[in-house]
Amino acid sequence: MNNILVFCEITEEQQIAEVSLELCSKARKLADSLSYRLDAIVIGNDIRNIEEQLYPYGVDSIFYLSDFRLSSYQTIPFFSIITKLISEETPDIVLFGATSVGRDIAPRVASYLRCGLTADCTNLEIGSHHDAKNNKTYDNILYQIRPAFGGNIIATIVSPETRPQMATVREGVMKKEVYNNNHKGNIITLDAEKYLNDNDFCIEILERHIEAQKINIKGAPIIVAGGYGIGSKENFALLHELAEVIGGEVGATRAAVDAGFTENERQIGQTGITVRPKLYIACGISGAVQHRAGMDQSAKIISINTDPNAPINAIADYTIIGDAMDIIPKMIKSYKENML
Repeated sequence: MNNILVFCEITEEQQIAEVSLELCSKARKLADSLSYRLDAIVIGNDIRNIEEQLYPYGVDSIFYLSDFRLSSYQTIPFFSIITKLISEETPDIVLFGATSVGRDIAPRVASYLRCGLTADCTNLEIGSHHDAKNNKTYDNILYQIRPAFGGNIIATIVSPETRPQMATVREGVMKKEVYNNNHKGNIITLDAEKYLNDNDFCIEILERHIEAQKINIKGAPIIVAGGYGIGSKENFALLHELAEVIGGEVGATRAAVDAGFTENERQIGQTGITVRPKLYIACGISGAVQHRAGMDQSAKIISINTDPNAPINAIADYTIIGDAMDIIPKMIKSYKENML
Protein backbone atom coordinates (compact mmCIF):
# COMPACT_ATOMS: atom_id res chain seq x y z
CA MET A 1 0.00 0.00 0.00
CA ASN A 2 2.44 2.61 -1.20
CA ASN A 3 0.25 4.57 -3.55
CA ILE A 4 -2.63 7.04 -3.67
CA LEU A 5 -5.39 6.60 -6.25
CA VAL A 6 -7.51 9.47 -7.60
CA PHE A 7 -10.67 8.78 -9.58
CA CYS A 8 -10.70 11.29 -12.45
CA GLU A 9 -14.06 12.34 -13.82
CA ILE A 10 -14.58 13.20 -17.47
CA THR A 11 -16.61 16.21 -18.58
CA GLU A 12 -19.03 16.33 -21.49
CA GLU A 13 -16.19 17.94 -23.49
CA GLN A 14 -14.08 14.82 -22.88
CA GLN A 15 -11.67 16.62 -20.58
CA ILE A 16 -10.50 15.81 -17.06
CA ALA A 17 -12.84 17.60 -14.64
CA GLU A 18 -11.50 20.55 -12.64
CA VAL A 19 -12.22 18.86 -9.32
CA SER A 20 -10.11 15.87 -10.37
CA LEU A 21 -7.15 18.12 -11.19
CA GLU A 22 -7.60 19.82 -7.82
CA LEU A 23 -7.51 16.39 -6.17
CA CYS A 24 -4.37 15.41 -8.08
CA SER A 25 -2.66 18.60 -6.89
CA LYS A 26 -3.44 17.81 -3.26
CA ALA A 27 -2.76 14.08 -3.63
CA ARG A 28 0.68 14.85 -5.06
CA LYS A 29 1.60 16.72 -1.88
CA LEU A 30 0.26 13.89 0.26
CA ALA A 31 2.15 11.35 -1.84
CA ASP A 32 5.41 13.31 -1.49
CA SER A 33 5.05 13.45 2.29
CA LEU A 34 4.61 9.66 2.36
CA SER A 35 7.07 8.84 -0.48
CA TYR A 36 4.15 7.25 -2.32
CA ARG A 37 3.29 6.90 -5.98
CA LEU A 38 0.34 8.92 -7.30
CA ASP A 39 -2.03 6.99 -9.55
CA ALA A 40 -5.13 8.11 -11.43
CA ILE A 41 -7.93 6.06 -12.95
CA VAL A 42 -9.70 7.36 -16.05
CA ILE A 43 -12.75 5.62 -17.50
CA GLY A 44 -14.45 6.67 -20.72
CA ASN A 45 -14.38 6.30 -24.46
CA ASP A 46 -11.58 7.50 -26.74
CA ILE A 47 -10.40 10.31 -24.45
CA ARG A 48 -7.55 12.28 -25.97
CA ASN A 49 -4.46 13.84 -24.41
CA ILE A 50 -4.90 12.26 -20.99
CA GLU A 51 -1.17 12.36 -20.29
CA GLU A 52 -0.91 16.04 -21.21
CA GLN A 53 -3.73 16.84 -18.80
CA LEU A 54 -2.58 14.75 -15.83
CA TYR A 55 1.22 14.52 -15.85
CA PRO A 56 1.77 18.22 -15.03
CA TYR A 57 -0.19 17.69 -11.80
CA GLY A 58 2.21 15.01 -10.63
CA VAL A 59 0.44 11.82 -11.66
CA ASP A 60 2.91 8.92 -11.95
CA SER A 61 0.64 6.24 -13.39
CA ILE A 62 -2.63 6.53 -15.30
CA PHE A 63 -4.91 3.50 -15.41
CA TYR A 64 -7.08 4.02 -18.47
CA LEU A 65 -10.01 1.94 -19.65
CA SER A 66 -11.68 2.92 -22.90
CA ASP A 67 -14.88 1.33 -24.17
CA PHE A 68 -17.65 2.70 -26.41
CA ARG A 69 -20.21 1.65 -23.79
CA LEU A 70 -18.58 3.99 -21.25
CA SER A 71 -19.12 7.22 -23.14
CA SER A 72 -21.25 8.42 -20.25
CA TYR A 73 -21.21 7.51 -16.57
CA GLN A 74 -22.98 4.35 -15.44
CA THR A 75 -22.89 3.16 -11.85
CA ILE A 76 -22.47 -0.60 -12.25
CA PRO A 77 -19.65 -0.79 -14.83
CA PHE A 78 -17.70 2.02 -13.16
CA PHE A 79 -18.13 0.23 -9.82
CA SER A 80 -16.82 -3.03 -11.30
CA ILE A 81 -13.75 -1.40 -12.81
CA ILE A 82 -12.80 0.64 -9.74
CA THR A 83 -13.25 -2.15 -7.19
CA LYS A 84 -11.24 -4.62 -9.28
CA LEU A 85 -8.42 -2.11 -9.78
CA ILE A 86 -8.32 -1.29 -6.05
CA SER A 87 -8.16 -4.99 -5.21
CA GLU A 88 -5.19 -5.37 -7.58
CA GLU A 89 -3.25 -2.20 -6.76
CA THR A 90 -4.15 -2.02 -3.03
CA PRO A 91 -3.82 1.77 -2.69
CA ASP A 92 -3.47 3.23 0.78
CA ILE A 93 -5.71 6.21 -0.05
CA VAL A 94 -8.49 6.60 -2.64
CA LEU A 95 -10.00 10.01 -3.42
CA PHE A 96 -13.12 11.08 -5.31
CA GLY A 97 -14.62 14.48 -6.07
CA ALA A 98 -17.77 15.24 -4.06
CA THR A 99 -19.79 15.61 -7.25
CA SER A 100 -22.97 13.80 -8.27
CA VAL A 101 -20.79 11.06 -9.76
CA GLY A 102 -18.41 10.86 -6.80
CA ARG A 103 -21.25 10.81 -4.30
CA ASP A 104 -22.86 7.96 -6.23
CA ILE A 105 -19.86 5.71 -6.74
CA ALA A 106 -17.67 6.26 -3.65
CA PRO A 107 -20.14 4.90 -1.02
CA ARG A 108 -20.76 1.80 -3.12
CA VAL A 109 -17.02 1.14 -3.43
CA ALA A 110 -16.46 1.72 0.30
CA SER A 111 -19.35 -0.56 1.23
CA TYR A 112 -18.06 -3.33 -1.03
CA LEU A 113 -14.50 -3.04 0.32
CA ARG A 114 -15.78 -2.68 3.90
CA CYS A 115 -13.69 0.39 4.58
CA GLY A 116 -14.35 3.87 5.94
CA LEU A 117 -15.43 6.85 3.82
CA THR A 118 -15.63 10.51 4.79
CA ALA A 119 -17.84 12.65 2.56
CA ASP A 120 -17.47 16.30 1.55
CA CYS A 121 -14.00 16.88 2.98
CA THR A 122 -12.59 20.41 2.90
CA ASN A 123 -9.01 19.45 3.76
CA LEU A 124 -6.74 16.41 3.84
CA GLU A 125 -3.57 16.01 5.88
CA ILE A 126 -1.21 13.24 7.00
CA GLY A 127 -0.57 12.67 10.71
CA SER A 128 -0.50 10.16 13.52
CA HIS A 129 -3.37 8.84 15.62
CA HIS A 130 -3.27 7.38 19.12
CA ASP A 131 -6.04 5.02 20.14
CA ALA A 132 -6.18 5.45 23.91
CA LYS A 133 -8.59 2.56 24.38
CA ASN A 134 -6.19 0.03 22.86
CA ASN A 135 -3.04 2.03 23.65
CA LYS A 136 -2.00 1.84 20.02
CA THR A 137 -0.47 4.54 17.81
CA TYR A 138 -0.97 4.69 14.05
CA ASP A 139 1.46 6.66 11.89
CA ASN A 140 0.92 8.19 8.45
CA ILE A 141 -2.87 8.26 8.79
CA LEU A 142 -5.03 10.35 6.48
CA TYR A 143 -6.78 13.13 8.38
CA GLN A 144 -10.13 13.59 6.63
CA ILE A 145 -11.27 17.06 7.66
CA ARG A 146 -14.76 18.43 7.16
CA PRO A 147 -17.33 20.74 8.80
CA ALA A 148 -19.87 18.98 11.01
CA PHE A 149 -22.99 19.79 13.05
CA GLY A 150 -24.12 22.44 10.59
CA GLY A 151 -20.65 23.90 10.30
CA ASN A 152 -20.36 24.64 14.02
CA ILE A 153 -17.30 22.42 14.41
CA ILE A 154 -14.53 21.11 12.20
CA ALA A 155 -14.24 17.34 12.52
CA THR A 156 -11.07 15.35 11.85
CA ILE A 157 -11.97 11.79 10.92
CA VAL A 158 -9.56 8.86 10.63
CA SER A 159 -9.86 5.27 9.43
CA PRO A 160 -6.81 3.60 11.00
CA GLU A 161 -8.00 -0.01 10.89
CA THR A 162 -9.17 -0.40 7.30
CA ARG A 163 -7.69 0.16 3.86
CA PRO A 164 -7.99 1.98 1.62
CA GLN A 165 -8.69 5.23 3.44
CA MET A 166 -11.37 6.88 1.32
CA ALA A 167 -12.77 10.39 1.04
CA THR A 168 -14.78 12.57 -1.27
CA VAL A 169 -13.58 16.17 -1.53
CA ARG A 170 -15.67 19.22 -2.34
CA GLU A 171 -15.05 21.11 -5.54
CA GLY A 172 -12.95 24.24 -5.23
CA VAL A 173 -11.54 23.63 -1.74
CA MET A 174 -8.22 22.29 -3.02
CA LYS A 175 -6.06 24.66 -5.02
CA LYS A 176 -5.28 23.44 -8.53
CA GLU A 177 -1.50 23.80 -8.89
CA VAL A 178 0.82 22.51 -11.59
CA TYR A 179 3.41 20.24 -9.99
CA ASN A 180 5.91 20.15 -12.84
CA ASN A 181 5.22 20.80 -16.52
CA ASN A 182 8.00 18.35 -17.40
CA HIS A 183 6.80 15.58 -15.11
CA LYS A 184 6.33 12.27 -16.91
CA GLY A 185 4.67 9.05 -15.89
CA ASN A 186 3.29 5.98 -17.58
CA ILE A 187 -0.13 5.06 -18.89
CA ILE A 188 -1.51 1.56 -18.29
CA THR A 189 -4.33 0.51 -20.60
CA LEU A 190 -6.84 -1.73 -18.89
CA ASP A 191 -8.49 -4.58 -20.80
CA ALA A 192 -12.26 -4.10 -20.90
CA GLU A 193 -12.85 -7.86 -21.15
CA LYS A 194 -11.03 -8.40 -17.86
CA TYR A 195 -12.76 -5.66 -15.90
CA LEU A 196 -16.26 -5.83 -17.40
CA ASN A 197 -18.89 -8.38 -18.29
CA ASP A 198 -22.27 -8.20 -20.01
CA ASN A 199 -24.12 -8.16 -16.67
CA ASP A 200 -22.51 -4.79 -15.88
CA PHE A 201 -24.56 -3.26 -18.69
CA CYS A 202 -27.99 -4.38 -17.52
CA ILE A 203 -29.21 -0.80 -17.95
CA GLU A 204 -29.45 0.63 -21.43
CA ILE A 205 -29.32 4.39 -21.93
CA LEU A 206 -31.75 5.35 -24.66
CA GLU A 207 -31.35 9.14 -24.60
CA ARG A 208 -29.36 11.75 -22.73
CA HIS A 209 -30.44 15.36 -22.36
CA ILE A 210 -27.80 17.76 -21.08
CA GLU A 211 -28.65 21.25 -19.94
CA ALA A 212 -25.74 23.64 -20.32
CA GLN A 213 -24.54 25.40 -17.18
CA LYS A 214 -25.95 28.92 -17.17
CA ILE A 215 -24.09 30.31 -14.16
CA ASN A 216 -20.35 29.94 -13.63
CA ILE A 217 -19.59 31.47 -10.25
CA LYS A 218 -16.63 29.20 -9.56
CA GLY A 219 -14.61 30.63 -12.45
CA ALA A 220 -15.54 34.29 -11.88
CA PRO A 221 -12.61 36.59 -10.97
CA ILE A 222 -14.98 38.98 -9.17
CA ILE A 223 -18.01 38.00 -7.10
CA VAL A 224 -20.63 40.32 -5.63
CA ALA A 225 -22.40 38.26 -2.97
CA GLY A 226 -25.56 39.07 -1.07
CA GLY A 227 -26.94 37.77 2.18
CA TYR A 228 -30.31 37.84 3.89
CA GLY A 229 -29.55 41.43 4.88
CA ILE A 230 -30.12 42.55 1.28
CA GLY A 231 -33.80 42.24 2.10
CA SER A 232 -35.54 41.17 -1.10
CA LYS A 233 -35.29 39.75 -4.58
CA GLU A 234 -35.79 43.26 -5.96
CA ASN A 235 -32.81 44.56 -3.98
CA PHE A 236 -30.68 41.73 -5.41
CA ALA A 237 -31.09 43.44 -8.80
CA LEU A 238 -28.63 46.08 -7.56
CA LEU A 239 -26.02 43.36 -6.97
CA HIS A 240 -26.51 42.16 -10.54
CA GLU A 241 -26.07 45.72 -11.80
CA LEU A 242 -22.84 46.18 -9.82
CA ALA A 243 -21.54 42.80 -10.97
CA GLU A 244 -22.27 43.67 -14.60
CA VAL A 245 -20.47 47.02 -14.31
CA ILE A 246 -17.27 45.51 -12.83
CA GLY A 247 -17.30 42.28 -14.85
CA GLY A 248 -18.23 39.92 -12.06
CA GLU A 249 -20.84 37.35 -11.05
CA VAL A 250 -23.47 37.38 -8.31
CA GLY A 251 -23.29 34.95 -5.40
CA ALA A 252 -25.43 34.45 -2.33
CA THR A 253 -25.62 32.92 1.11
CA ARG A 254 -27.89 30.00 1.90
CA ALA A 255 -30.25 32.28 3.83
CA ALA A 256 -30.67 34.51 0.77
CA VAL A 257 -31.31 31.52 -1.48
CA ASP A 258 -33.78 29.96 0.98
CA ALA A 259 -35.63 33.29 1.12
CA GLY A 260 -36.05 33.18 -2.66
CA PHE A 261 -33.87 36.22 -3.36
CA THR A 262 -31.85 34.41 -6.06
CA GLU A 263 -31.16 31.06 -7.71
CA ASN A 264 -29.80 28.03 -5.87
CA GLU A 265 -26.88 27.82 -8.35
CA ARG A 266 -25.47 31.02 -6.83
CA GLN A 267 -25.20 29.64 -3.29
CA ILE A 268 -21.72 29.87 -1.79
CA GLY A 269 -20.67 28.10 1.36
CA GLN A 270 -20.59 24.75 3.09
CA THR A 271 -23.75 23.53 1.37
CA GLY A 272 -23.10 25.45 -1.85
CA ILE A 273 -19.94 25.91 -3.87
CA THR A 274 -16.45 27.02 -2.89
CA VAL A 275 -14.93 30.00 -4.70
CA ARG A 276 -11.51 31.70 -4.80
CA PRO A 277 -12.04 34.96 -6.74
CA LYS A 278 -9.57 37.81 -6.92
CA LEU A 279 -12.22 40.08 -5.38
CA TYR A 280 -15.20 39.15 -3.18
CA ILE A 281 -17.67 41.87 -2.24
CA ALA A 282 -19.88 40.67 0.63
CA CYS A 283 -23.08 42.71 0.87
CA GLY A 284 -25.40 42.29 3.85
CA ILE A 285 -23.64 39.07 4.87
CA SER A 286 -23.10 38.43 8.58
CA GLY A 287 -20.40 35.84 7.92
CA ALA A 288 -21.57 32.59 9.46
CA VAL A 289 -18.91 29.89 9.47
CA GLN A 290 -20.91 27.90 6.90
CA HIS A 291 -20.60 30.75 4.39
CA ARG A 292 -17.00 31.64 5.21
CA ALA A 293 -15.99 28.03 4.48
CA GLY A 294 -16.88 28.64 0.83
CA MET A 295 -15.16 32.01 0.26
CA ASP A 296 -12.47 32.72 2.86
CA GLN A 297 -9.70 31.91 0.37
CA SER A 298 -10.62 34.90 -1.82
CA ALA A 299 -7.63 37.12 -2.64
CA LYS A 300 -9.37 40.33 -1.51
CA ILE A 301 -12.57 40.64 0.52
CA ILE A 302 -14.69 43.78 0.89
CA SER A 303 -17.47 43.69 3.47
CA ILE A 304 -20.48 46.03 3.36
CA ASN A 305 -22.47 45.67 6.57
CA THR A 306 -24.41 47.74 9.06
CA ASP A 307 -22.95 45.74 11.95
CA PRO A 308 -19.33 46.63 12.78
CA ASN A 309 -19.05 43.41 14.80
CA ALA A 310 -20.24 41.08 12.02
CA PRO A 311 -18.00 37.97 11.78
CA ILE A 312 -17.39 38.64 8.06
CA ASN A 313 -15.46 41.77 9.02
CA ALA A 314 -12.83 39.67 10.78
CA ILE A 315 -11.66 38.17 7.49
CA ALA A 316 -12.34 41.20 5.27
CA ASP A 317 -9.46 43.25 3.86
CA TYR A 318 -11.71 46.32 3.72
CA THR A 319 -14.89 46.98 5.70
CA ILE A 320 -17.58 49.52 4.84
CA ILE A 321 -20.02 50.14 7.69
CA GLY A 322 -23.38 51.13 6.28
CA ASP A 323 -26.51 50.02 4.46
CA ALA A 324 -25.63 48.11 1.29
CA MET A 325 -28.67 49.61 -0.43
CA ASP A 326 -27.18 53.09 0.10
CA ILE A 327 -23.58 52.16 -0.72
CA ILE A 328 -23.99 49.95 -3.79
CA PRO A 329 -25.72 52.63 -5.95
CA LYS A 330 -22.83 54.97 -5.14
CA MET A 331 -20.32 52.28 -6.14
CA ILE A 332 -22.18 51.69 -9.41
CA LYS A 333 -22.24 55.42 -10.15
CA SER A 334 -18.54 55.81 -9.35
CA TYR A 335 -17.50 52.81 -11.48
CA LYS A 336 -19.56 54.03 -14.44
CA GLU A 337 -18.10 57.54 -14.21
CA ASN A 338 -14.53 56.24 -14.05
CA MET A 339 -15.08 53.82 -16.93
CA LEU A 340 -16.13 56.59 -19.32
